[in-house]
Amino acid sequence: MEININCDLGEKSKHHSNKYDPELLGIVNSANIACGYHAGDEDTMRETIKISKKNGVSIGAHPSFNDPENFGRKRINLSSSEIEKLIQEQYNILQNIAQQNEVSVSHIKPHGALNNMACEDIELATVIAKTIYKINKDLIYLVPTGSKMELSAKKLGMKVACEIFADRNYEDDGNLVSRKKSTALITDPVKAQEHVLKMVKNQALNCLSGKQIPCEIDSVCIHGDNLSSLDTAFKVKENLKENNLNLMPLDELKKFKWCTKNY
Repeated sequence: MEININCDLGEKSKHHSNKYDPELLGIVNSANIACGYHAGDEDTMRETIKISKKNGVSIGAHPSFNDPENFGRKRINLSSSEIEKLIQEQYNILQNIAQQNEVSVSHIKPHGALNNMACEDIELATVIAKTIYKINKDLIYLVPTGSKMELSAKKLGMKVACEIFADRNYEDDGNLVSRKKSTALITDPVKAQEHVLKMVKNQALNCLSGKQIPCEIDSVCIHGDNLSSLDTAFKVKENLKENNLNLMPLDELKKFKWCTKNY
């Protein structure tokens, strides 16, 4: 069985130092790179892309609301045209830098509040999906499994990779526990590796209540801005390998291999 590990990277800001990014890029298979709107800048994008290329890590755009003050985690209501512009601009920024380094952006994963809102709102999810499909129909859309984002993307016939979170707990409706709650994060790397393996093997979300929700799982996300990120990433990877999971970049997964790459 194949699985991917992705991580949000290049998020240097007043909220996060990104000092562990080089080490994380030696562990994960795909990098979701901040495009300057919630964190990062052209220098961090360039450096993250160079290290990703060296390590055979596929790269993706990690667009957000233009909200560096709140690390992109404040909910903002925008029109459909504003959302489309937001995503297009951030993709263009990263793709231009990627092309300068002779690589291409192969996937897109929205960040923070933009992602959380789209998980719950089918109209917003559809706007984002249509925007990505318009940019390039061959882009892989990395979405939380079981979300409105997955539903809207599949209706459009997009290349969809469904992710779970190694370091986050789930509510009974399949949504992430709010960061406002003390139970939101899983900070113990050993608990995180157990959490992930159970979900991957059962193809189901583990909810805090003990409930399991059947779902599709292609990728495991590890947030790069958590203090335990490096240890969690290492333990999750080693545990998956020990249990005979094949770790692959997103664009190398068999479910996408039949498609012609045209990033």
